[in-house]
Amino acid sequence: MAALLRLFNLKAGEWRAVLLAGLYFFTVLAALMLLRPARDALGMQRGMDEIRWLFFGTALVTLLAQPLFGWLVARLRRMHVIAACYGFFAVSLAGFHLLLVAAPEAVGERSGQVFYVWFSVFNFFVTMVFWALMADRFTMGQSQRLFPLIAAGGTLGAIAGSWVAGASVESVGTPMLLLMAAGLLVTALGLAALVIRHTEAVPVGVAASHGEAPVGGSAWAGLRAVLRSPYLSGIALYVLILAVMVTFLYFTRLQLVAGMESELDARTALFAQVDFYTQVATLLLQMVFAGHLIKRIGMPMTLAFLPAVAALGFVGLAMVGSLVALVVFEAVFRAVQRAVMRPARETLFTVLGREDKYKAKAVIDTFVYRVGDIVGAQSEGLLGRLGLGLYALAGAAVPLALLWAALGLWLGWRQRVLAKASTEGVGSQPC
Repeated sequence: MAALLRLFNLKAGEWRAVLLAGLYFFTVLAALMLLRPARDALGMQRGMDEIRWLFFGTALVTLLAQPLFGWLVARLRRMHVIAACYGFFAVSLAGFHLLLVAAPEAVGERSGQVFYVWFSVFNFFVTMVFWALMADRFTMGQSQRLFPLIAAGGTLGAIAGSWVAGASVESVGTPMLLLMAAGLLVTALGLAALVIRHTEAVPVGVAASHGEAPVGGSAWAGLRAVLRSPYLSGIALYVLILAVMVTFLYFTRLQLVAGMESELDARTALFAQVDFYTQVATLLLQMVFAGHLIKRIGMPMTLAFLPAVAALGFVGLAMVGSLVALVVFEAVFRAVQRAVMRPARETLFTVLGREDKYKAKAVIDTFVYRVGDIVGAQSEGLLGRLGLGLYALAGAAVPLALLWAALGLWLGWRQRVLAKASTEGVGSQPC
């Protein structure tokens, strides 16, 4: 048992909380990966240019949802916020399922666009709520060791969701995937309650934990905090560049797949296969290396790791330009993103107070990310219309990746400064 704890970087008494958190993330990502292939297939019905413009709609809906989420966080207990978020999306999925089954003739290009925007908002809010809860229940030291292992639970869920979607969509149909995802969200809600029951809220600096009480404050406090704090602004810029890079990679994948399959279920199956291989590579990193990597090389180098992968990957993709090369690059990029960078990025929030963990994090993980989507989509589209191809895309991505890496180094250093200040009782507000 002791050897197993050392292998997974666990200390005595932590395994139950980590197991529950991992199962919670399993259900969330399984639901997401059941739906993502259907989202991509439905969204492509009016072509690539239409998807680029759908990113504007997604950003607008996300911006409108921000004050509502901030209002919920300010006035409701934590568990009630999670229940409201997951309950809304589960009911929405049931509604989409009924539409696809009862009135399939009504499902067309417009409804596909609605589902695309809805899923994009759903994707960020359900994962943001999860990681906000994790940052509130684990210390900074624990997060560096345990977040990669918890994230591995999510990767197992993503593998399961991708496999089920690819293996069953042609037999049960796309509508059934929506109903299965709704059931997983209800399960995730129960697991969130168990995580709260078996962990304790972590006080930050001199600010004491307020347990399950509402956070309070203004619905727009998160946006003001991001604009006011250099540390939060740095995290926001880091996430924005991440979104641009992910969008570059995403549209490259869509263009290659569009030339291979034209039927809805066939495209859904192909997207699911690509997702499956990506998740397997992610799991290998998470289970064995990620927690030890963050501990060994430190937060600054960990946050700069993915930018280095992005720079090398886009150069390689420009040189080869095949679907196989894309799958390899995306698998490595996503594996490092989810197994190494995402846990490290979530650790950045552990030195903040509860209001920033929920409100400012919501602004960064949803609206700021969506702004990055728009920038990436329109930039990639412009390069495509100019006929410059993958070489021009690499030419834009590599300098951006260097800036991204420098920002990661600064954030890792700044987190150490804030952690030391909070330990010495200087305060918990970023400066």
